[in-house]
Amino acid sequence: MIGRGGRTLAQAKINLSLRVLNKEPDGFHSIETVFLRLDLGDDVRLHIRTKARTLRCGVMRDQPQEQNLAYRAAELYAEEADWPGGFEIVIKKRIPIGGGLGGGSADAAAVLRILNALSPNPLKADALRALASRLGSDVPFLASDFVMALAWGRGEQLLELAALPSRDVQLFFPPFAIDTGEAYALLDASHTARPRAVPELTAEMFGDWESAAKRSVNDFEAVVRPRFPAIDALLARGDRHGLFYRMSGSGSTVFKVPGIKTRQVEGRADLPPLQVPEGTKVIVTRTAESVVPVELLD
Repeated sequence: MIGRGGRTLAQAKINLSLRVLNKEPDGFHSIETVFLRLDLGDDVRLHIRTKARTLRCGVMRDQPQEQNLAYRAAELYAEEADWPGGFEIVIKKRIPIGGGLGGGSADAAAVLRILNALSPNPLKADALRALASRLGSDVPFLASDFVMALAWGRGEQLLELAALPSRDVQLFFPPFAIDTGEAYALLDASHTARPRAVPELTAEMFGDWESAAKRSVNDFEAVVRPRFPAIDALLARGDRHGLFYRMSGSGSTVFKVPGIKTRQVEGRADLPPLQVPEGTKVIVTRTAESVVPVELLD
């Protein structure tokens, strides 16, 4: 058993739509959202060790490993399954940190999937997702074998949706991150973006790209846009020209799906050149067609 390992691509996600519902008695909000995986991802490799527990991630080397969500995922799995005693995790980051693309959650989900593939007594899919839900609202989806899903509650309730045909996606990542807790606090304090009590999204709304674009909404945008001009400038271009721009998660990444219209716009067909906000990184990827499997290593 010692030395066995596995690796996979921890795929990023975007939220085609994200509604924030009322705050629960424990202080957390319920949500409803539509997740869609991307081809963009982090390389995650894990080896079983006897006792030592380590994590290496170059761009996060100054962070204590115990605070890393992937490390916490491995510890949680070991605690619940009473296996393994030790592990070594190596992560090569490609997903922007703090951008609303689920990078940390994807790494944690990849660790859970690798451990479950290596385990002598693997957890069933629903048990693995229940474990993932203890780590964050994005982790259950990213630990599943779904390319696209409607999620609600804390993200632990999932309904698999037929994946939309793969398309190019442009990701605009400003030179700053947005803390999720702060985004929720802004939403709670806002008088213009009241959380809703009743779920409104349905699977039928996201049966094709055109319908998805027209139904897409992100409740965080109303409170984020006034505070971050770079995000507002990109989303305003979408509003003005009927283009599919949307913020993913609580930000700060804005994505665009080229060739998809949210509405028909009267007037000239040619658009003014895109002015990318200063310091904004542009990543071009595609929406995923499948979940990258775990590869077992000797």
